Amino acid sequence: MVIEKIVFGAGCFWGIEATFRRLKGVVDVTCGYAGGHSENPTYEMVCSGKTGHVEVVEIVFNPAEIALETLFDSFWQCHDPTSKDRQGADSGTQYRSVIYFFAPQQKDIAMQSKKTLQQSGRLHAPIVTEILPVSCFYKAEEYHQRYFEKHGIGHH
Repeated sequence: MVIEKIVFGAGCFWGIEATFRRLKGVVDVTCGYAGGHSENPTYEMVCSGKTGHVEVVEIVFNPAEIALETLFDSFWQCHDPTSKDRQGADSGTQYRSVIYFFAPQQKDIAMQSKKTLQQSGRLHAPIVTEILPVSCFYKAEEYHQRYFEKHGIGHH
């Protein structure tokens, strides 16, 4: 089986993880931190806003079962990509909307997906989502993994 990875930041990682874990063709989803300047950041460090990291999920998927475009569709729907550094009650640069790609074709598909959504007229403001190459990914502490499942919280 060929697998690919992509990393999304769209607010608090617990809800994003639950959203993507439900999709057929997604092999695994890991909560973590990316895009910052500190090595091996902790949740407390990231929450301080001083590390430059974003709460993200790393999605491992089988492209024969789920298209990257489908992942982008879910990404755009699970948060407000027009909201800078804020998702719901969560505020700070660690909650910014971002796509971290591993390969040039992922960047191309991300750019096209963003352009298509922006031109659709469905949004009330410009998309602020950053599209950047992955520089690092740090797995979040174990208590963040499958958080909703561990705590019996449903996610819609």
